[in-house]
Amino acid sequence: MLLLGLLTLQVLGFVDCYPSGAPTGACKDMMPRHAGVVPQPSPAPYSILTNTKRYQPGMPVTVTIIGPPYRGVLLEARTEGHNDAYGTWKLPPPDTKFLECSGNPQGAITHANTNLKGNSTIYTWIPHDTVNPVYFMATVAQQRTIYWLNVRSNILTIENPGGLKLATDASAGIAEEKPLLLLVLCFLVLQILG
Repeated sequence: MLLLGLLTLQVLGFVDCYPSGAPTGACKDMMPRHAGVVPQPSPAPYSILTNTKRYQPGMPVTVTIIGPPYRGVLLEARTEGHNDAYGTWKLPPPDTKFLECSGNPQGAITHANTNLKGNSTIYTWIPHDTVNPVYFMATVAQQRTIYWLNVRSNILTIENPGGLKLATDASAGIAEEKPLLLLVLCFLVLQILG
């Protein structure tokens, strides 16, 4: 009888999901391993916001999941066309922890328990050297049986650290704001050269 009770508890524990975080096997498809439960077909009530639209290697990017309170999360940064976690997360906020993904011990963030997390939970990501656009992808669970896959942020592009962009931006600003001045400058240059 005792053996049957222990077996039942073990099975219930397996079926009950992963209250202390997603397994590493969920890194690629971001699918929770909740037995008998499928993702919500409705649009997610969550969105992922960042503090910037551009990133620079080594410079922190803050990430927030906006929406109703949630209990479970798997959050990764990815590059377009790949499903490997990219970059490194800084110290996880309370009630979350690192998850090793793509061989990186800090490649993803997952829940550490089922305590509520919300709009005030801020995650910090550090990009590596790359020229590829990146985005953030999450699976967000309100509870064991209610979760959404593929909650995705807008794409972040790499910030061009060189002066060429600044010169280009400055020229574009002059062209947009003062077309007559640009025309006069071009005329003068032609007069000098010709």
